[in-house]
Amino acid sequence: MKKLISTIILLCGVTLGVEAQKITSPNGKLSAVTANKQLVISYEKQKVLELTDIPFNQLTFSRKVKDNYQMLEGKQLHCTNKANEYQAPIGQNAKIVMRLYNDGIAFRYEYTNLQNSKVPEEHTAYIIPEGTKRWMQQWSDGYEGFFPMTTTANVKTLGGFGGSMVQKDFNTHWGYPLLMEPVDGVFALITEANIERRQSASSLFNKGEVFNVKQDQNDLLLTGDWHTPWRVVIIGKLADIVQSTLVTDVSEPSKLKDVGWIKPGVVSWIYWANNHGSNDYNIIKKYVDMAVTLHLPYVLIDAEWDEMDKLASNEGKTIEDAVKYAISKGIKPLIWYNSSIGWVNGAPGPKYRLNKPEDREKEFAWCEKIGVAGVKIDFFSGDNQVNMDYCQDLLESAARYHLLVNFHGAPIPRGWQRTYPNLLSTEGVYGAEWYNNVPHFTKKAASHNATLPYTRNVIGPMDYTPCAFSDSQHPHITSKGHELALTVLYESGLQHLADRPESFLAQPQEVQAFLGKLPTVWDETRYVSGYPGESAVLARRSGKTWYVAGINGKDDPQTLVTDLSFLGKKWKKIQVFTDDANDHWQISTTNILPKQISCQPRGGFVLVINK
Repeated sequence: MKKLISTIILLCGVTLGVEAQKITSPNGKLSAVTANKQLVISYEKQKVLELTDIPFNQLTFSRKVKDNYQMLEGKQLHCTNKANEYQAPIGQNAKIVMRLYNDGIAFRYEYTNLQNSKVPEEHTAYIIPEGTKRWMQQWSDGYEGFFPMTTTANVKTLGGFGGSMVQKDFNTHWGYPLLMEPVDGVFALITEANIERRQSASSLFNKGEVFNVKQDQNDLLLTGDWHTPWRVVIIGKLADIVQSTLVTDVSEPSKLKDVGWIKPGVVSWIYWANNHGSNDYNIIKKYVDMAVTLHLPYVLIDAEWDEMDKLASNEGKTIEDAVKYAISKGIKPLIWYNSSIGWVNGAPGPKYRLNKPEDREKEFAWCEKIGVAGVKIDFFSGDNQVNMDYCQDLLESAARYHLLVNFHGAPIPRGWQRTYPNLLSTEGVYGAEWYNNVPHFTKKAASHNATLPYTRNVIGPMDYTPCAFSDSQHPHITSKGHELALTVLYESGLQHLADRPESFLAQPQEVQAFLGKLPTVWDETRYVSGYPGESAVLARRSGKTWYVAGINGKDDPQTLVTDLSFLGKKWKKIQVFTDDANDHWQISTTNILPKQISCQPRGGFVLVINK
């Protein structure tokens, strides 16, 4: 097959034709000019992105894209988007399709009449000049790393378990999303979306300033039509980045007819406090009882439940007894599985129950029969095509048995939350679980937490497991207000609360009531203020109630701007949660919207605003 070359370059140039041509997004904020084999993309007349060295003819307008759809979870339930779509041939039986949305661009390569062909080679590349601010995560198959701000690609690899502080050679492999600030106040977030059958995911490899997109292993021989996933760059102010739904905008709609059984919610989670699974029936009961007291809908029974009957203190109790107990208390149980394709040897079980289609169908049918509401599936093996197809097999099979899904130890979401709405959360983040593993999260957590709203959580639900008031294996130094704020700041259809029952039940009644009413889906999300790594203030609406959360990512006190003028002035009640210098709760009510809030070092706050 004729070699097909495609290259995309950030802040440096793309080949698109000879005659000058201007193309725009529907609102005109994004524009692109093609001339002399270059495509120069600008945001509000400021050059942000150029594409170069793609051997095809001039882009031609193909259609206007208008989409209006409903999500079951996410930062915004009712989504609308518009784009202008352009196409250009890039060789025999191949073309590039490019869309200019109001908040970014999306493009993919489409092929027809393939005959037992290998996956076409892709040479997409982004050039990020030295000196450009960027927040990049070293690639790992579980996407669990920090996003430190840097102005260079010359970053040392952090080796060891969980990215311990062992400096090695310069890193050259990066995971999505990658956030950069090419122009002061203008940002671009690079990712991809809409992984389908017969596709692998991709990641970034760099040589100096050139960041190449490389598809992961895909050994299929293709016949007929095939296309890549969408390459996505969200562009604009920080509000545009945070509020964007571009990842789901370009993803396939769900084919499920019956979705009434899909119920997002808050989960009582066992693993964090004990750094252990759920083979102890009596501990499971404590977390079920906590869910009852706090009015949480779910409890997660984590790893090792298949060994429950081996523990003498359980007196022969099994997972079915634990499920029955939860259901008897009105709590819906979720249970854990090892995917058995990633970490297997030495890892907890149950194992090898989901890999074969017939075993998977039998297991999920059993789950539905005994009353399990969902499954957490852990330890995947990266971005390759086999792994991507396996994830989709799991989602489709789980839906047949009305099971919610949380992927853990897994790649980041790339739009499956729209295509498979029973996928309510995905880990793919360095979260509070890491207080169990190595000590260096303690000092980095506040800044890292203030980076995630602009990076990882932009692209989809994030199972960070927030809100730890006590300590696990390693201490934390973020404040109570900071921890509570994470439950609103981070979007996840299943929000797993990390702490132990004794800690939650020792909190003031107002905090307990807050957790019992906490939404996990949002009608609307607004960026209020902040900057990656320094602070983040977001406002999220559920029905007629607005939740505003802010955190300080610094080790010094900081005053956070809370300009909420877009809400109007008439409010019945505003509940304020924050803390003092001694990390004591400061809880009050008012009817005046604050314009700014002073935060302690690594502190935070939550406002609950009711009409």
